[in-house]
Amino acid sequence: MAETTVVHLLRHGEVHNPKGILYGRLPGYHLSETGQLMAETVAKAVGGRDIVAIFSSPLERALETAAPLADKLGLEIQRDDRLLEAGNLLEGRPVAQGVGLFRDWRNYRYFWNPLRPSWGEPYPAIVRRMKAMVDDARAAARGHETVLVSHQLPIWAIRSAAEGRRLWHDPRRRQCALASLTTFTFDGDRLISVGYSEPAGSLDTGPSVPGA
Repeated sequence: MAETTVVHLLRHGEVHNPKGILYGRLPGYHLSETGQLMAETVAKAVGGRDIVAIFSSPLERALETAAPLADKLGLEIQRDDRLLEAGNLLEGRPVAQGVGLFRDWRNYRYFWNPLRPSWGEPYPAIVRRMKAMVDDARAAARGHETVLVSHQLPIWAIRSAAEGRRLWHDPRRRQCALASLTTFTFDGDRLISVGYSEPAGSLDTGPSVPGA
């Protein structure tokens, strides 16, 4: 058997967003108190594993989620733009759990093609950058484990591609909760399993704002 390498895709924790804004890649959105506790809970849950590298989206909420684990393991957080949230033309608008976007008729021009999607970064483009990131992280941690802190849609897109599912989907059906782990296990260069866990699931208070 070739070397086994494990790549954990960690979604960031809960964000302080009292106005319910679709924040996407906007700066200035930090973890809430619950989000900080989620990050600490994940660090306790996986801090004993053979993790040799931590990569993160450069957005504040991702870096803050990575920090407790990096501190526990004595590792440097390596920022990488390939882990960024998906680009979205509706950034900055109120969401109201998704309904708010449809209350403003000015947003309708963005909804002409949900298969692409027309309101943001194409799904295949997200998969390409995430696959390249996973491949590079796997090479850096060969024979060990690594953690990549990212966002819901990028994680769900690369998981869907890995499992052979279509990329367009209903966002409400994503299995990618706050501070959850989507885990790819490789035998050499071959993906042999995809797992999912929610080490901070007891702290999740409900649906989060899309584009997070």
